[in-house]
Amino acid sequence: MVTKKYLDDLTYEVIGSAIEVHKNIGRGLLESVYHQCMKEELNYKKINFLTELKVPLIYKGKELEADFRCDLFVENCLILELKSILKLNPISEAQLQTYMKLLKAPKGILINFNSSNIFKEGQKTFVNEYFRNLAEK
Repeated sequence: MVTKKYLDDLTYEVIGSAIEVHKNIGRGLLESVYHQCMKEELNYKKINFLTELKVPLIYKGKELEADFRCDLFVENCLILELKSILKLNPISEAQLQTYMKLLKAPKGILINFNSSNIFKEGQKTFVNEYFRNLAEK
């Protein structure tokens, strides 16, 4: 069962993975490079994930054609969106929050590998109503 503590522990592991990738290859590369490295790091840690998951768009009960894809859907409860941009922006945040809502994911992390420090300024974590409704432990 997914709990707040489980998600917090998973978040710690995923952000640690991003820091490890950043430490090893640095900043300034293409997002696709970081994506491949994150997949390797998560596999190394035996963390389950889906990559390039098609996000369904359901409008008034009907699935519509949309080519939404989240970078990584970790353990079926945490969305990870990867960027390599000058600065995290509101559009990237909105994209992640929309994916969280459409996939009913309680937590999401936006990571910008083009930052000098992933922990301090290169990541932003979001929760929503699904998270607030989870048990603590």
